[in-house]
Parts: sequence; structure tokens; C-alpha cells
Amino acid sequence: MLTNSKTEPILIVEDLEDDVLLLQMALKRNEVQGQVCIVSNGQEAVDYLRGLPPYDDRNKYPFPYIIYSDLKMPLMNGFELLTWIKSHTDCSVIPFIILTASAQESDVKRAFELGANAYLVKPSTLKELTEMIGKSLGFWEISQKPRPPEKCS
Repeated sequence: MLTNSKTEPILIVEDLEDDVLLLQMALKRNEVQGQVCIVSNGQEAVDYLRGLPPYDDRNKYPFPYIIYSDLKMPLMNGFELLTWIKSHTDCSVIPFIILTASAQESDVKRAFELGANAYLVKPSTLKELTEMIGKSLGFWEISQKPRPPEKCS
């Protein structure tokens, strides 16, 4: 099923406010019109995906079409979140993109071993981030993928 990635909900899992702001600006510059929801760690992302309070209102917190996640976060890091998502078959269809400052080969390898769909290293400029986000959204827009459920069990 092809969908318009610019109108679908996006979940950002990022603990640094500056990075969240840059991501929001990059999404806006890419004319993303879908709802962008932000959580600050993997545990909040799990609660969001499961539809637990305070994320139980799917009108306010729609199920994501795509997830961008940092790796280094408190409570539950990106690797742990990725492991949780891929172990829940109803959630495993959501494209999971690592967006991190780490370019360490061991992190890249581990992310793909755990089932990441892409691994992007945060660039140093907003222009580069905008281009990177635009390309990643464009890829998922032309890719066939199943519709995700309303929540993960």
C-alpha cells in the first residue's frame, strides 16, 4: 500500500530538546503535514505504541507511520526500544529509523542486527538534516508496506 509519508503521523524518540527542535524544523521544511509526536525515551515510546495513558487518545496521539529514534537516551535506549518493537509482530511493520550522532560501526551493525530499517547519522547543519529527512520520507512513500495497527499489544 502506497501512502503519502508527508501526511501520515510520525513518532520521534529523542531526549535532547535542541535535536527535537532541529527535527521539527526539518520536517516543516519538507512540508510534512502529518502529526508529529515526540517522546523523550524508549519507555515513553513503548507506552505511546501500546496506547497507555497519557497516550490512550488516538486522535491526539495517532499510531505512527514511521519512527525516528535516537540511540542514547535515559530509561530505555534506542537499541532496547528497537528490540521491543521487533519482538511485537503487530509493531514490527513500522519503519524504524535510527537517527543518531553515533557513526560507530558497532552501533550500525547492532542496529541492523536488531531489525532497524535504516541508520542515519545526524548531520551538522539544518540544511543537511532537511535533505536527509526528505530523502528518508521519500523512500518510505514509494515503498510498499502494510498498514500498522492502532496500537501494539
